[in-house]
Amino acid sequence: MTVTAAGLNIAALAHATGVPAHTLRKWEQRYGVLAPVRTSGGQRRYTEVDVARVHWLRARIDEGYRIGEAAALLTAPENAPAATPGDLIEAVLRAVSESDVDAAQRLLDQAFTVYGLETALEDVAVPLLVEVGERWATGALTVAQEHLVTSEVRARALRRLAGPWPGVRGRAVLACAPGERHEVGLLTLAALLAMEGWGVVYLGAETPVDAALALAESVDAVVACFSVTMHENRDALVAGLQAGRRDATAIVVGGQAADADFSDALGARYAVSARTAVPALARLGR
Repeated sequence: MTVTAAGLNIAALAHATGVPAHTLRKWEQRYGVLAPVRTSGGQRRYTEVDVARVHWLRARIDEGYRIGEAAALLTAPENAPAATPGDLIEAVLRAVSESDVDAAQRLLDQAFTVYGLETALEDVAVPLLVEVGERWATGALTVAQEHLVTSEVRARALRRLAGPWPGVRGRAVLACAPGERHEVGLLTLAALLAMEGWGVVYLGAETPVDAALALAESVDAVVACFSVTMHENRDALVAGLQAGRRDATAIVVGGQAADADFSDALGARYAVSARTAVPALARLGR
Protein backbone atom coordinates (compact mmCIF):
# COMPACT_ATOMS: atom_id res chain seq x y z
CA MET A 1 0.00 0.00 0.00
CA THR A 2 1.72 3.14 -1.20
CA VAL A 3 1.08 6.29 0.81
CA THR A 4 0.35 8.99 -1.73
CA ALA A 5 0.40 12.74 -1.21
CA ALA A 6 -3.33 12.53 -0.46
CA GLY A 7 -2.74 9.97 2.29
CA LEU A 8 -4.69 6.87 3.34
CA ASN A 9 -8.22 6.60 4.60
CA ILE A 10 -8.89 4.45 7.65
CA ALA A 11 -9.67 1.35 5.59
CA ALA A 12 -6.40 1.65 3.68
CA LEU A 13 -4.48 2.20 6.91
CA ALA A 14 -6.06 -0.95 8.32
CA HIS A 15 -5.07 -2.90 5.21
CA ALA A 16 -1.49 -1.58 5.30
CA THR A 17 -0.94 -2.40 8.97
CA GLY A 18 -3.14 -5.42 9.63
CA VAL A 19 -4.92 -3.63 12.48
CA PRO A 20 -8.73 -3.44 12.18
CA ALA A 21 -10.19 -0.01 11.49
CA HIS A 22 -12.26 0.00 14.70
CA THR A 23 -9.10 -0.71 16.70
CA LEU A 24 -7.23 2.10 14.95
CA ARG A 25 -10.06 4.52 15.76
CA LYS A 26 -9.92 3.49 19.42
CA TRP A 27 -6.14 3.94 19.54
CA GLU A 28 -6.43 7.37 17.98
CA GLN A 29 -9.28 8.57 20.20
CA ARG A 30 -8.08 7.11 23.48
CA TYR A 31 -4.30 7.44 23.21
CA GLY A 32 -3.69 10.11 20.56
CA VAL A 33 -1.05 8.04 18.78
CA LEU A 34 -2.16 8.95 15.25
CA ALA A 35 -2.16 12.37 13.63
CA PRO A 36 -4.36 12.34 10.52
CA VAL A 37 -4.52 15.37 8.26
CA ARG A 38 -7.70 16.78 6.78
CA THR A 39 -8.47 17.08 3.10
CA SER A 40 -10.11 20.22 1.74
CA GLY A 41 -13.38 18.36 2.13
CA GLY A 42 -12.71 17.61 5.80
CA GLN A 43 -11.91 13.91 5.34
CA ARG A 44 -9.28 12.32 7.56
CA ARG A 45 -6.16 11.00 5.81
CA TYR A 46 -3.24 9.13 7.35
CA THR A 47 0.40 9.41 6.30
CA GLU A 48 3.37 7.05 6.24
CA VAL A 49 4.22 8.38 9.70
CA ASP A 50 0.94 6.96 10.97
CA VAL A 51 1.68 3.66 9.22
CA ALA A 52 5.07 3.53 10.97
CA ARG A 53 3.51 4.39 14.33
CA VAL A 54 1.00 1.54 14.04
CA HIS A 55 3.76 -0.91 13.09
CA TRP A 56 5.79 0.28 16.09
CA LEU A 57 2.83 -0.17 18.43
CA ARG A 58 2.17 -3.66 17.08
CA ALA A 59 5.81 -4.59 17.67
CA ARG A 60 5.59 -3.44 21.29
CA ILE A 61 2.36 -5.38 21.79
CA ASP A 62 4.05 -8.49 20.36
CA GLU A 63 6.77 -7.96 22.98
CA GLY A 64 4.16 -8.16 25.73
CA TYR A 65 3.19 -4.52 26.30
CA ARG A 66 -0.43 -3.51 26.73
CA ILE A 67 -1.60 -0.95 24.21
CA GLY A 68 -1.82 1.74 26.89
CA GLU A 69 1.76 1.05 27.94
CA ALA A 70 2.99 1.06 24.34
CA ALA A 71 1.16 4.30 23.61
CA ALA A 72 2.67 5.89 26.71
CA LEU A 73 6.14 4.88 25.53
CA LEU A 74 5.49 6.40 22.12
CA THR A 75 4.13 9.69 23.44
CA ALA A 76 6.17 10.13 26.65
CA PRO A 77 8.06 13.45 26.86
CA GLU A 78 11.39 11.71 27.35
CA ASN A 79 10.75 9.81 24.14
CA ALA A 80 9.79 12.88 22.16
CA PRO A 81 11.68 13.08 18.87
CA ALA A 82 14.65 15.38 18.52
CA ALA A 83 13.88 18.77 17.01
CA THR A 84 15.77 18.00 13.81
CA PRO A 85 17.34 14.96 12.11
CA GLY A 86 20.74 16.42 12.99
CA ASP A 87 19.82 16.54 16.67
CA LEU A 88 18.65 12.95 16.50
CA ILE A 89 21.92 11.86 14.89
CA GLU A 90 23.88 13.50 17.69
CA ALA A 91 21.67 11.80 20.28
CA VAL A 92 22.26 8.39 18.69
CA LEU A 93 26.00 9.02 18.55
CA ARG A 94 26.04 9.91 22.26
CA ALA A 95 24.10 6.77 23.11
CA VAL A 96 26.39 4.56 21.02
CA SER A 97 29.57 6.11 22.43
CA GLU A 98 28.24 5.24 25.90
CA SER A 99 27.20 1.76 24.71
CA ASP A 100 23.62 2.58 25.74
CA VAL A 101 21.94 0.05 23.46
CA ASP A 102 18.42 0.72 24.73
CA ALA A 103 18.70 4.46 24.09
CA ALA A 104 20.17 3.94 20.62
CA GLN A 105 17.37 1.56 19.70
CA ARG A 106 14.71 3.91 21.06
CA LEU A 107 16.13 6.87 19.14
CA LEU A 108 16.26 4.93 15.89
CA ASP A 109 12.69 3.79 16.50
CA GLN A 110 11.78 7.46 16.76
CA ALA A 111 13.44 8.22 13.45
CA PHE A 112 11.44 5.55 11.65
CA THR A 113 8.23 6.24 13.56
CA VAL A 114 7.96 10.01 13.71
CA TYR A 115 9.66 10.96 10.45
CA GLY A 116 8.60 9.84 7.00
CA LEU A 117 10.56 6.97 5.51
CA GLU A 118 12.56 9.16 3.13
CA THR A 119 13.62 11.54 5.90
CA ALA A 120 14.42 8.70 8.30
CA LEU A 121 16.66 7.03 5.76
CA GLU A 122 18.20 9.89 3.79
CA ASP A 123 18.50 12.52 6.53
CA VAL A 124 19.11 10.33 9.57
CA ALA A 125 20.32 6.81 8.75
CA VAL A 126 22.73 7.51 5.89
CA PRO A 127 24.57 10.50 7.44
CA LEU A 128 24.57 8.71 10.80
CA LEU A 129 26.36 5.73 9.30
CA VAL A 130 28.86 7.96 7.51
CA GLU A 131 29.68 9.66 10.82
CA VAL A 132 29.87 6.34 12.64
CA GLY A 133 32.31 5.06 10.02
CA GLU A 134 34.50 8.14 10.41
CA ARG A 135 34.50 7.83 14.19
CA TRP A 136 35.40 4.16 13.94
CA ALA A 137 38.30 5.04 11.60
CA THR A 138 39.68 7.51 14.15
CA GLY A 139 39.21 5.14 17.06
CA ALA A 140 36.42 7.15 18.68
CA LEU A 141 34.05 4.18 18.29
CA THR A 142 34.82 0.46 18.49
CA VAL A 143 34.07 -2.11 15.82
CA ALA A 144 31.28 -3.46 18.02
CA GLN A 145 29.68 -0.04 18.35
CA GLU A 146 29.90 0.51 14.58
CA HIS A 147 28.32 -2.88 13.96
CA LEU A 148 25.57 -2.10 16.45
CA VAL A 149 24.44 1.00 14.59
CA THR A 150 24.70 -0.66 11.18
CA SER A 151 22.68 -3.70 12.23
CA GLU A 152 19.97 -1.61 13.90
CA VAL A 153 19.57 0.65 10.86
CA ARG A 154 19.61 -2.34 8.53
CA ALA A 155 16.91 -4.13 10.53
CA ARG A 156 14.59 -1.12 10.39
CA ALA A 157 15.10 -0.60 6.67
CA LEU A 158 14.41 -4.27 5.98
CA ARG A 159 11.18 -4.11 7.97
CA ARG A 160 9.99 -1.24 5.79
CA LEU A 161 11.06 -3.08 2.66
CA ALA A 162 8.86 -5.99 3.72
CA GLY A 163 5.71 -3.83 3.65
CA PRO A 164 2.71 -4.75 1.50
CA TRP A 165 3.86 -2.83 -1.58
CA PRO A 166 1.96 -3.64 -4.80
CA GLY A 167 4.73 -3.57 -7.42
CA VAL A 168 2.59 -1.67 -9.91
CA ARG A 169 5.58 0.02 -11.58
CA GLY A 170 7.33 -3.27 -12.40
CA ARG A 171 10.22 -5.22 -10.93
CA ALA A 172 13.50 -3.71 -9.79
CA VAL A 173 16.46 -5.93 -8.86
CA LEU A 174 18.96 -4.37 -6.44
CA ALA A 175 22.41 -5.74 -5.62
CA CYS A 176 25.78 -4.68 -4.26
CA ALA A 177 28.78 -5.19 -6.53
CA PRO A 178 31.07 -8.16 -5.84
CA GLY A 179 33.15 -7.45 -2.75
CA GLU A 180 30.72 -4.81 -1.48
CA ARG A 181 29.48 -5.33 2.06
CA HIS A 182 28.16 -1.83 2.75
CA GLU A 183 24.52 -2.09 1.76
CA VAL A 184 22.60 0.53 3.72
CA GLY A 185 22.59 2.98 0.81
CA LEU A 186 21.17 0.28 -1.45
CA LEU A 187 18.65 -0.68 1.23
CA THR A 188 17.56 2.95 1.35
CA LEU A 189 16.87 2.93 -2.37
CA ALA A 190 15.09 -0.42 -2.09
CA ALA A 191 12.74 0.78 0.65
CA LEU A 192 11.93 4.04 -1.14
CA LEU A 193 11.29 2.26 -4.44
CA ALA A 194 8.99 -0.22 -2.71
CA MET A 195 7.08 2.63 -1.11
CA GLU A 196 6.65 4.20 -4.57
CA GLY A 197 5.06 1.07 -5.99
CA TRP A 198 7.97 -0.98 -7.32
CA GLY A 199 8.20 -4.71 -6.82
CA VAL A 200 11.69 -4.86 -5.30
CA VAL A 201 13.88 -7.95 -5.50
CA TYR A 202 16.63 -7.19 -2.99
CA LEU A 203 19.80 -9.29 -3.26
CA GLY A 204 22.05 -7.37 -0.87
CA ALA A 205 25.79 -7.52 -0.31
CA GLU A 206 28.49 -9.14 -2.47
CA THR A 207 26.30 -10.32 -5.33
CA PRO A 208 27.80 -11.75 -8.53
CA VAL A 209 26.75 -9.41 -11.33
CA ASP A 210 25.95 -12.16 -13.82
CA ALA A 211 23.67 -13.87 -11.31
CA ALA A 212 21.85 -10.60 -10.57
CA LEU A 213 21.35 -9.91 -14.28
CA ALA A 214 20.14 -13.43 -14.95
CA LEU A 215 17.61 -13.12 -12.16
CA ALA A 216 16.51 -9.72 -13.46
CA GLU A 217 15.83 -11.28 -16.83
CA SER A 218 13.97 -14.23 -15.33
CA VAL A 219 11.61 -11.97 -13.36
CA ASP A 220 11.20 -9.54 -16.27
CA ALA A 221 12.74 -6.69 -14.30
CA VAL A 222 12.50 -3.18 -15.69
CA VAL A 223 15.73 -2.10 -14.00
CA ALA A 224 18.73 -3.54 -12.19
CA CYS A 225 20.50 -1.28 -9.68
CA PHE A 226 24.06 -1.87 -8.49
CA SER A 227 25.83 -0.19 -5.58
CA VAL A 228 29.61 0.23 -5.42
CA THR A 229 31.16 2.14 -2.52
CA MET A 230 34.82 1.11 -2.80
CA HIS A 231 36.95 1.86 -5.86
CA GLU A 232 38.69 -1.51 -5.71
CA ASN A 233 35.35 -3.19 -6.48
CA ARG A 234 34.62 -1.22 -9.64
CA ASP A 235 36.53 -3.60 -11.96
CA ALA A 236 34.42 -6.56 -10.87
CA LEU A 237 31.25 -4.59 -11.56
CA VAL A 238 32.51 -3.55 -15.00
CA ALA A 239 33.50 -7.10 -15.92
CA GLY A 240 30.20 -8.51 -14.73
CA LEU A 241 28.14 -5.99 -16.68
CA GLN A 242 30.17 -6.51 -19.84
CA ALA A 243 29.78 -10.28 -19.63
CA GLY A 244 26.17 -10.62 -18.58
CA ARG A 245 24.25 -7.52 -19.57
CA ARG A 246 20.75 -7.95 -20.99
CA ASP A 247 19.46 -5.19 -23.25
CA ALA A 248 15.91 -5.54 -21.93
CA THR A 249 16.91 -4.40 -18.45
CA ALA A 250 17.99 -0.81 -17.71
CA ILE A 251 21.10 -0.55 -15.54
CA VAL A 252 21.55 1.98 -12.72
CA VAL A 253 24.81 2.41 -10.82
CA GLY A 254 25.29 4.35 -7.59
CA GLY A 255 27.36 4.49 -4.42
CA GLN A 256 30.37 6.43 -3.18
CA ALA A 257 32.70 4.88 -5.76
CA ALA A 258 30.42 5.68 -8.70
CA ASP A 259 30.09 8.93 -10.60
CA ALA A 260 28.55 10.19 -13.83
CA ASP A 261 31.64 9.43 -15.93
CA PHE A 262 31.92 5.89 -14.61
CA SER A 263 28.24 5.24 -15.26
CA ASP A 264 28.38 6.75 -18.75
CA ALA A 265 31.31 4.50 -19.63
CA LEU A 266 29.16 1.54 -18.66
CA GLY A 267 26.17 2.80 -20.60
CA ALA A 268 24.28 2.96 -17.31
CA ARG A 269 22.25 5.59 -15.52
CA TYR A 270 23.88 7.24 -12.52
CA ALA A 271 22.07 7.45 -9.18
CA VAL A 272 23.44 10.41 -7.22
CA SER A 273 21.35 9.41 -4.21
CA ALA A 274 18.33 7.30 -3.36
CA ARG A 275 16.24 10.46 -3.00
CA THR A 276 16.97 11.62 -6.56
CA ALA A 277 16.97 8.14 -8.07
CA VAL A 278 13.39 7.32 -7.12
CA PRO A 279 11.64 10.00 -9.23
CA ALA A 280 14.13 9.43 -12.07
CA LEU A 281 13.36 5.70 -12.13
CA ALA A 282 9.64 6.42 -12.14
CA ARG A 283 10.01 7.25 -15.84
CA LEU A 284 11.12 3.67 -16.47
CA GLY A 285 8.16 2.11 -14.67
CA ARG A 286 5.28 0.48 -16.41
